[in-house]
Amino acid sequence: MRQGVERRLPLIVVSPLFALSLFFVYGFIAWTAYISLTKSGVMPVYTFDGLAQYERLWATPRWYVALKNLFIFSSLFIGISMAIGILLAILLDQRIRIEGMIRTIYLYPMALSFIVTGTVWKWILNPGLGIERLMRQAGFENFTFDWLVNSDFAIYTVVIAAVWQSSGYAMALFLAGLRSVDDEILKAAAIDGAGPWLVYSGIVLPMLRPVFLSTVIILAHLAIKSFDLVVALTGGGPGYATDMPATFMYAFAFQRSELGVAAASAVMMLMTVSAIIVPYLYSELRGTRK
Repeated sequence: MRQGVERRLPLIVVSPLFALSLFFVYGFIAWTAYISLTKSGVMPVYTFDGLAQYERLWATPRWYVALKNLFIFSSLFIGISMAIGILLAILLDQRIRIEGMIRTIYLYPMALSFIVTGTVWKWILNPGLGIERLMRQAGFENFTFDWLVNSDFAIYTVVIAAVWQSSGYAMALFLAGLRSVDDEILKAAAIDGAGPWLVYSGIVLPMLRPVFLSTVIILAHLAIKSFDLVVALTGGGPGYATDMPATFMYAFAFQRSELGVAAASAVMMLMTVSAIIVPYLYSELRGTRK
């Protein structure tokens, strides 16, 4: 009896947490999906209404602005973060003396929340407080950098802040991948006369395909669910020029009291994340079985 309890003790300890996670995560996902199929407005209404909320969602111009911003933000954020991460990882892979200090400096932003990052960059990019003011005080009277308040460029300020915070994380992933490459391969390439550029571009980087895939998945996930950074930096403005699907969902749920449309946008976000993550998990499980 005692041995049976000891064997089942881990399950007994974990099961309440598992049950709570199952309810509060998957239960609310199912609830949101159902709400998106009802006539819900200010308050939840459980009268089934088919795909009417999705039709309203896709007939809303603001939703297309959010999708456009998501595409711009995701493309630039993922591309620039990976490019900086690769370059920094290759630099640190040369075993330089100050590697520890550089790695700490570039990884430090990941210790900050996106709220802190957004608030700091809001001060830096504010025309009356940050870069523009400093440059004008330095004597460049005609210098302007008003992207934060310019509806055509405001989304790029979000990209700047996000890249600053996440490129160090990409660097850590690529550095771990570089350190896993067998030194014998590099020595053999050097003996054959291959230069550093050819070694990395033709041998090392192609061997890091799993790292590339993992980095893209992680950064894409951060991009799709980005909310706190946008709220802290631009508040979705000017107007709704920097709206993203997550801020669109919040605005329609709690500011415009259109719960059904907000739930429909949340389901679309879930489907987007699933379309990225599920194939990745399938490939990983398939590779593990092989």
